[in-house]
This record gives sequence, C-alpha cells and structure tokens, in this order.
Amino acid sequence: MIQRTRSLFLATGTALVLSAFSGCNEGGGDAIVIGEFASLTGKEANFGTSSHEGTQLAVEQINAAGGLLGKQVELRTEDNLSKAGESANIVNKLIAKDQVVAVLGEVASGRSLEGAPICQQNGIPMISPASTNPKVTETGDYVFRVCFIDPFQGTVMANFAKNSLKVTKVAVFTDVKSDYSKGLAKFFKEGFSKSGQIVAELDYSGGDKDFKAQLTTIKNANPEAVFVPGYYTDVALIRIQARQLGLNVPFLGGDGWEGADLLTIGKDAVEGDYFSTHYSPEAGSPKGKAFVEAYKARYAGKTPDAMAALGYDSAMILAEAIKTSGSTEGAKIRDALAATKNFDAATGSITLNESRDAVKAAVILQVKDGAFKYLETVSP
Repeated sequence: MIQRTRSLFLATGTALVLSAFSGCNEGGGDAIVIGEFASLTGKEANFGTSSHEGTQLAVEQINAAGGLLGKQVELRTEDNLSKAGESANIVNKLIAKDQVVAVLGEVASGRSLEGAPICQQNGIPMISPASTNPKVTETGDYVFRVCFIDPFQGTVMANFAKNSLKVTKVAVFTDVKSDYSKGLAKFFKEGFSKSGQIVAELDYSGGDKDFKAQLTTIKNANPEAVFVPGYYTDVALIRIQARQLGLNVPFLGGDGWEGADLLTIGKDAVEGDYFSTHYSPEAGSPKGKAFVEAYKARYAGKTPDAMAALGYDSAMILAEAIKTSGSTEGAKIRDALAATKNFDAATGSITLNESRDAVKAAVILQVKDGAFKYLETVSP
C-alpha cells in the first residue's frame, strides 16, 4: 500500500481516489483541487506509484508552506490500473465531478494520449510527468510535459551506442502495442542509421511471455547490441530469455526500463545493460539533492527514481504557474505554464518550449551490481 498522511479514500467503481488534504468541500470550495491519474496497480505500477509519491510530496510541501492563493491544495488521485481505456473515464470524472483546476499525469504516453484531448476540450491544463511521445503535447495548447521527448532520447541512445559502445550493427525489438515504444524505436533507428546498420527489426506485444522466436531471429542476425524501447516488466523477461539463448550482447533501452521490477525480475540477466532516463540521484543539483533527502524522509529511506522526481516537478511547476498567474482559471494557468523558463526543478533546470515540451538534459544509467548506476549526462 502507498504510504500517505491525512489521506481520504473514496471508492469510485474500480478506481481508487486519494486525497492529500482532508476536510475540504466537494468541488474544492475551501481548497484548490488538482487531479492526478496514475498506474498505481497493474503491470506499470512501479511507474505510477513513484510518480504519485513525488507528486504527493510536492503537495504536502506546498501546503506546509501556506498553500496557494491563500488556500490549501487538495490532490485527487485515481488509479487507471495500467489499463487502456481507464484514463479517459478518470479524466472526465476529475473535470466534471471533482472540478479540478488542472490535471497531472500520466507517465505512459498511451494513457496520456487518452486524457489529453479531454483536458484540451475542457480548457483544463494538463502536465505529464514523463510521457515522451511527441504526440502528447501536439494534442493542444493546454497540454504540457516536464520531460524531454523521444526524438531527443532516441538520438541520445543512438549516439551512445555508436560513440561510447563503438557498435556498428544493432537489432531493434519494439512493442507494437505501445505508442511510447514505437516512437522511441523510430527515432533511435533514424539516428543510428546515419552511420550504423540496423540488422534486424522485430516486434512483440506488451504482456507477452514468450519472446524466444523473435530473439532467435535477432541472434542469427549477429547484432553487436539490441535496442528494446519497452517497459521494465517486458524487458526483464526478454533479457532472461535472451541470456538463455546465448544472446549476450549489450541491451539498450529508454526511460521505460527504470522500474524496480527490472532488477527484481531480471536479476543477473540485465547486468551490464544501459538505458537513458531523466534523472539520477547521484548527479543532482542542490535542489535535486534536497528533493532526495525530503523523499527519503517521507518514504522510509527509499531513494527516489526518475518518475518520482518528475511527479514532484510536475506539481511544483503547476504550483508556480498558479502563483504567477494569481488565478485558478484554466487559460491563465496555461499562459503562465507556457512562459516557464529556467525553472529550478528536482530533475534540473526546465524551460518549456513553444511546443510545451521540456528542454533539459538526459542521463544514461547502467545496471551494475544489481543497481542503477549513473554514467553520464547528455545535454540537448
């Protein structure tokens, strides 16, 4: 169960609603109500739980400092179960019933793409902590993100493969059910193909359990590395089966790898592999280090991952926009968000560009000795 204080539970069908501040009127008359949708259960629960914990910490800090515009902030969080279709229902409810002034979420691009059109149609600002597919903010001018996007991330990993690992031949293994995976694969291939060779391109469907046929084809193509832009649960199983087949070249991925289950399921099979992500507690700014200490104090010594830091940043950037605009009106919050420049965030300095995407650095981590180890920072 997610650790929380002063939490109010409201049952709404299959969804779990969490309130970070109790004692407020429905609709937020005595509070500024912010909505959040996240995968708190299901196959991407590592992501949703981390993101929610970072968001909740930010709200608690904001309230402890006096709240916003003379009011406390109430966070309404609902679980989309890591399932397609749930997020649209949740966002509709948050706007129509809970009367939220803004929405935070989701980590997964596919689920953000469910919620974004609803926020856009209703004039409610939405900030995704970690959805990297370019299509998310292309939805409209009320949709923002505090993370980099896949064209940058894909190029970072293509260049890392060529320049740091010195490989010239790679295979790409893509989840055809995931907008995130397909987008990241596309940009990796574009970057790598400029001076390297894609020797095999294979597909799988997220949630599959047997990947040996595709991995055998990949092995027979003799790649020097394999790029798998998937989520940690699938990647761990893929890597175990690759090892069983004797496919022992380095595997590479993106921020979808960064879940604790990659290590607990994959164990030795993922040792030595590499992925790009948004943040490392080993390479933080003073603001980032302060966040790490606050997070550890709040969550029993647990070290935050990138999703936790991005959840925190999404709430803090929203709070700054509400303070700057002096309003809870959607259009005024939107305008203040669009003007965000050099915001000192847990994940580093964030500027939102004309496409409402964050311009910021990426980090590359390696799985080493059963943990995620920082290797380098790559600036845009």
